Amino acid sequence: MDNVGLGFRRDLSDEILALNYNESPAFIEIAPENWIDLGGYWGKILKSAAERFPITSHGLSLSIGSPDPLDWDYIKKIKHFLNENNISIYSEHLSYSQSKNAHLYDLLPIPFREDAVKHISQRLREVQDFLEMPIALENVSYYTPVAAEMDEATFISSIVQESGCKLLLDVNNVFVNSFNHNYDPQEFISKLPLSEVQYIHMAGHEKVEEDLIIDTHGQPIISDVFELFEWTLPQLNKVPVLLERDFNFPEMAEIVQELNTLEAITQKSWTKTMKHA
Repeated sequence: MDNVGLGFRRDLSDEILALNYNESPAFIEIAPENWIDLGGYWGKILKSAAERFPITSHGLSLSIGSPDPLDWDYIKKIKHFLNENNISIYSEHLSYSQSKNAHLYDLLPIPFREDAVKHISQRLREVQDFLEMPIALENVSYYTPVAAEMDEATFISSIVQESGCKLLLDVNNVFVNSFNHNYDPQEFISKLPLSEVQYIHMAGHEKVEEDLIIDTHGQPIISDVFELFEWTLPQLNKVPVLLERDFNFPEMAEIVQELNTLEAITQKSWTKTMKHA
């Protein structure tokens, strides 16, 4: 595979490392928080993975939208970890997960407001200057808007422009939000700064009510999300694509089939785009 990677979860680690060359993902993604300062058995597993695969990272704890001060002890650990493991992409969520020193167990939405744009952009510039690399921010799923003054696409675009960050485009999150909030996902994607997309996530979700689906990362990707992915790719530069599966793991053969489907779509879409360029 040339373009498509897989989230490196501990429950899957042995099976991923045992895959043959034709089945192996092009890269793996890890959450730094789950691996920083680990020695022993899991430290050896990470070392084995790093020797075999390029690694990207997707953080959970930066809490870029929080009103609390940035956690510079944590950010210093992130920089050391990225350098130590030769990680060239560091992504995070456009959300917050920390408030008044309490670490929350969910990624909460940020109000789509101009003051939030200024606050987040300033924090991003500080962290990016320290890390000496851009952060790819992910558009997150959310289930109710909070005190919005602008639409989400404008909010995301403003932050990318003011901070100089990159965009992690989660196609499933776009689909989830478009279903739950009743908007056109293609129109939404068209309004984003697509030239700044550095990375793509693909995942499954779960329909829990007739008018509500939840972003779970615990189900296969559905055909509608594959179709939105295929529609999106010709508008982007060629970037890494990640399959996220966080629990409810099927047999590895099923995961490999999803990887192959994503790879086939990328090859078809980007080969066609390059021929017309």
